[in-house]
Amino acid sequence: MSKLYELATLAFPLLSTAQVAQAVRDWVSAPDAEGHALGCWRTEIGPLGRLLVLRRFDDDAALAKERRRALMSANPFNAGSLITALEMDSYAPFPFLPPMQDEANDTVYEFRTYRLKPGGLAETLAGWEAAIGPARAYTAHLRINMYALEGALRITHAWGFESLAERASLRKAAYAEGVWPPRGGPENILEALSTIALREA
Repeated sequence: MSKLYELATLAFPLLSTAQVAQAVRDWVSAPDAEGHALGCWRTEIGPLGRLLVLRRFDDDAALAKERRRALMSANPFNAGSLITALEMDSYAPFPFLPPMQDEANDTVYEFRTYRLKPGGLAETLAGWEAAIGPARAYTAHLRINMYALEGALRITHAWGFESLAERASLRKAAYAEGVWPPRGGPENILEALSTIALREA
């Protein structure tokens, strides 16, 4: 199977961000840790008091081993005494997109999760693949899109921008040109959640 991703969400009291972020950095860089850390972001608009931790794994075995490490730990992510909730979700990447790579000028990130109608993933994938090129001015800011491997049928995508103003301008232009949203995309969305986040590590 192609590379897999895990998006972990840690909830904590608002004044604990720095402590939790340092604990996460130590956890994902530990000698026995599996996977490649892609980033850690604190939420700024949306549910507050959250860290989003994204990692890439070479295969199912590596992801499963790392998941067990967290599940069996009395101090998951080295932050057990600080966090109030922990969610770990497994994803597969959209097969036509490159691996996640950040740009140096990414300051503001948007994480969007769409819960899809049953049976809607194939049409969603096809629509996105067709729209990526025509909407290049906007989709150049797409850092990753992936679909969940368990739980509710959903996709999660992350975008990077210089500012919220740049995000709004690019989205407005793509909509006006008729190149976005992807055909077959909105028709398959049951719920949509957007979170604005800033990089912590």
